[in-house]
Amino acid sequence: MVKFDRKRVGQTVMSLGGNGVGQVLVAVAAALLVRLFSGPEPALLPDYDIELEDGEKEDGDIELCEEPPASGKVMPVTIRWCNISCSLSEKSSESVRWLLKNVSGEAKPGRLLAIMGPSGSGKTTLLNILAGQLAASPRLHLSGIIDFNGKADSNKRAYRLAYVRQEDLFFSQLTVRETLTLAAELQLTEISSVEEREEYVNNLLLKLGLVNCAESCVGDARVRGISGGEKKRLSLACELIASPSVIFADEPTTGLDAFQAEKVVETLQQLAKDGHTVICSIHQPRGSVYSKFDDIILLTEGALVYAGPAHEEPLEYFSKFGYNCPDHVNPAEFLADLISIDYSSADSVYFSQKRICGLVESFSRYSSTILYANPIEKKQVLAGKNFRKSKKGGWWRQFCLLLNRAWMQASRDGPTNKVRARMSIASAIIFGSVFWRMGRSQTSIQDRMGLLQVAAINTAMAALTKTVGVFPKERAIVDRERAKGSYTLGPYLLSKLLAEIPIGAAFPLVFGAILYPMARLNPSVSRFGKFCTIVTVESFAASAMGLTVGAMVPSTEAAMAVGPSLMTVFIVFGGYYVNADNTPIIFRWIPSVSLIRWAFQGLCINEFKGLQFDCQHSFDVQTGEQALERLSFGGSRIRDTLIAQSRILLFLYYTTYLLLEKNKPKYQQLEPPPKLLIETFDSDNLHQTEHEGDLETFDDDNLDKTQPEGDLQMETFDNENLEKTQPVGTNENLEKNQAEGDLQINSFDKNNMEKPQPEEPPSLDKVESKDDNTETPQIDQIRPFILEDEG
Repeated sequence: MVKFDRKRVGQTVMSLGGNGVGQVLVAVAAALLVRLFSGPEPALLPDYDIELEDGEKEDGDIELCEEPPASGKVMPVTIRWCNISCSLSEKSSESVRWLLKNVSGEAKPGRLLAIMGPSGSGKTTLLNILAGQLAASPRLHLSGIIDFNGKADSNKRAYRLAYVRQEDLFFSQLTVRETLTLAAELQLTEISSVEEREEYVNNLLLKLGLVNCAESCVGDARVRGISGGEKKRLSLACELIASPSVIFADEPTTGLDAFQAEKVVETLQQLAKDGHTVICSIHQPRGSVYSKFDDIILLTEGALVYAGPAHEEPLEYFSKFGYNCPDHVNPAEFLADLISIDYSSADSVYFSQKRICGLVESFSRYSSTILYANPIEKKQVLAGKNFRKSKKGGWWRQFCLLLNRAWMQASRDGPTNKVRARMSIASAIIFGSVFWRMGRSQTSIQDRMGLLQVAAINTAMAALTKTVGVFPKERAIVDRERAKGSYTLGPYLLSKLLAEIPIGAAFPLVFGAILYPMARLNPSVSRFGKFCTIVTVESFAASAMGLTVGAMVPSTEAAMAVGPSLMTVFIVFGGYYVNADNTPIIFRWIPSVSLIRWAFQGLCINEFKGLQFDCQHSFDVQTGEQALERLSFGGSRIRDTLIAQSRILLFLYYTTYLLLEKNKPKYQQLEPPPKLLIETFDSDNLHQTEHEGDLETFDDDNLDKTQPEGDLQMETFDNENLEKTQPVGTNENLEKNQAEGDLQINSFDKNNMEKPQPEEPPSLDKVESKDDNTETPQIDQIRPFILEDEG
């Protein structure tokens, strides 16, 4: 690790010329170097919390797999979640919108779990919560319980999980093999042999079906590359580098044709068979895709409708309530129609909401009797002893790998480089034609100033627009890789800057080589060299400004709006339109940070010094020095302008570093849920038992139900008849009507002491219309049906 003497750095800063803004820029530039070279190393794969059996030693290390990680064992992980609720406060009012409401479930190793539901049902929200990837917001409130192998959720779990997002993001100019190889080199530092890493990558390519496209460019919207299905499998391969126990996939079939979608789900199924716990969200799969799921979770309006095995069980479950799947109908389509709201008319909305409320309440009561019924065996936790532990990657190793990637991406980006080259040539020819072979007349003074101004503006805008159009997309990739612990920010940023120097310098040089002789600027080789140096440094500063803007805003569109707007301000204070001596006091700091101003000033000094102009009157400008005085550039040197540009360049790099550090993705923290009642019924004794977290207690002597706290209505049991009575609002049928409450109270049959079967929800094909003048109630106003499972 490179070390810096901070005291010596401070002395160097003070010794550099300039005061005020210039000295501040030098200071932050020095701070950037310190931060870049002294950043902490990442912990790629942290230790697993393994419970050791008696007699085993705890030495802090986990034994390495003897076989390659791609084919080795993974630590089996069972995930259970209970009462996951997520609400969003509306900005315009005090109302709250529920994204998820008391969702519980389980995912087991070796099984493929699919989260299904209509659009807006909460599929991706639940997936993000389980993966710990829900973006933080002060308007969000998240509560619930998640445990892994029976242990409480912790921040370390992110290192054991893999998240395949809906959008596949890669460096477009790299091949499939290069993408996987780089990921392996960054994360598998314990494999020092090149041959072993190549074998590992080959195993992944074979396992994910990417052998045929291994040497193909990944591509993007501009560059033709691999197909959408191959990109999705490449995303899976990159996530499998660290041999994760749990794999999350957010709608992996979106945007794919039927064949590619089935191939992707087959890959997920095979990963589940290999011992991974695989959870994916999906909208409405075709029948062949649905048959590959082992378990499903059905969500609608953020509520749980069903969770369990995926094949015949859900059809049998819903058939108990009169909802039978017709023959030769895709079960996934039947389930999707069953839990969706029909918005074609007010009647259809009313009855579909009523049906859904009944199904939600039915499964809520059914699932409360089986929640956490099967404890996790200790051997599942101890199975992780075969898993490997990764070492930390060094700063220099990360820098070299990232420098190689950045160079390949920049040098191979043919479409972008061709466009920039053509624009540089075209603009140079146009400007050279307009200012063709300027002479030494008095009018040539203004022409020279105008040419140098547009040269500075053109160079800066070309570099800025290229960077703001590319960097926000690259930033999304970097954020994901940093979240996995592949590398730190310092090596990435420094490698990117160094890799783009040769490419970034080529276009200003081409521009200057064409423009300079066409306009017949100061005919000197040294002056031409200084001209190219000034516009090249300005191009680097404009690119750095694009990086800063890209790190500041969340999207490419926003960057394209902010970047040129800031550049317009710099152009106004660039020294040509507003004289520095006439600038208002409150704006005088802007020329000091305007890269246009410093480039224009340097170009003017380089051009005008030593020139003699033709004079016809005594008040005419005779020398170039007099022209510089009119621009308030007298007494300045080219060296001063280059130093000022370098200060701005380093300041923008440092600002980019700070913004990227500050704008790291932040995720919503899971809060403990409120105490909820989990009830089970003892069929022998006909009394309710108390579980952990109960809000209610029971008097076993007289079978009375007491309510210590809360707003719920107290209910008592009649000991003689073993019937439930209602102390307030009791009627002959022992029911609450819809106006008096939200829940229907079931009575006990005193003869056989069993609960009667409640009325079934309305069937899909038995919907009666109501009067047109009847107001359609909202979903929260509809009395839900309480449906009991026959078991």
